[in-house]
Amino acid sequence: MIPAAKPIIGDEEREAVDRVLRSGMLAQGPEVKAFEEEFSAHVGGRHCVAMNSGTSALHLGFIAAGIERGDEVIVPSFSFAATANSVVLAGGVPVFADIDPRTFNLDPNHVETLITKKTKAIMPVHLYGHIAAMDEFQELSSKYGVKIIEDAAQGHLASLNGRNAGEFGIVASFSFYPTKNMTAGEGGMVVTDDAEVARMLRLLRNQGQEIRYQNEVVGFNTRMTDIHAAIGRVQLAKLPGWTKQRQSNAAYLDANLKGVVTPYLAPGTTHSYHQYTIRIPGGSSEKRDAFMAGLTERGVGCGVYYPTPIHKLASFKLDLTLPETDLVVKECVSLPVHPSLTQAELETIVSVVNEVAAAL
Repeated sequence: MIPAAKPIIGDEEREAVDRVLRSGMLAQGPEVKAFEEEFSAHVGGRHCVAMNSGTSALHLGFIAAGIERGDEVIVPSFSFAATANSVVLAGGVPVFADIDPRTFNLDPNHVETLITKKTKAIMPVHLYGHIAAMDEFQELSSKYGVKIIEDAAQGHLASLNGRNAGEFGIVASFSFYPTKNMTAGEGGMVVTDDAEVARMLRLLRNQGQEIRYQNEVVGFNTRMTDIHAAIGRVQLAKLPGWTKQRQSNAAYLDANLKGVVTPYLAPGTTHSYHQYTIRIPGGSSEKRDAFMAGLTERGVGCGVYYPTPIHKLASFKLDLTLPETDLVVKECVSLPVHPSLTQAELETIVSVVNEVAAAL
């Protein structure tokens, strides 16, 4: 089976972990500080604050950005549940918007129709590694006085007109979960260009204290360990090369797949292909599921991200009309694109997809 995703862990990562274990400094130490500084180079020199997970990064990012109880935050429903969960955990109210079916990202036009006096922020998600329409969201931010908060969990090195994901909002949150384009084993990073927001993030992640036992606010324990940071530093150095390989793999798939709708690339954007997501035209989940079964039977891994819109999950259960979201969840399939793929595996993926698509 060609796996849909494959974390790459090598000797350098193992050696980094051993280095930390030998040092005896395991939590919130020099490795975390170095990881934050090195990550900053990929987000325009912004302040970076490491967390124990991507969800913690989203959650504390909202609090530090000033989201308060009852504040509305516009988010896509076509995303992982943590996108909306983090709004609720911060006391806010998620307002679900539809997507642009070409990019799978939040639709600025629909977002504008949902802005009210209660709207305090818009959170675009750079889904699958395609950066959201940040220029249009920044225009909405200026027009209506709302904040932009980026969910960049899947957006490592995605860019728009030369600016990387993480360089647009008051805060942006990245994830280092094992299936992401780089991993720390687990972890997250909050990015901001505001020094006061960065300081608040550091307080919040460490029980509200910057100086030991001098707690300034009610905080959490969301610190990253030095073990995870050491892995993250090694992976971060490899990220540009891995991203180029993902892009090369995607280009091969683009040029050779037939009978499916391949990923769209908006003008001025660089896609980092966290997922290579195609659509099986026809608006039928049964047809899509039959396609996936055909791939699996022939040894090609695949997945649906995400089969249920967030607003329809049991945790929300909202009666909304989001036609593009409802259609995409019936048609989308993600294929392997990770940098471990060999040329033979790429050729197998193309052969199998074309064969199964032709038979539908």
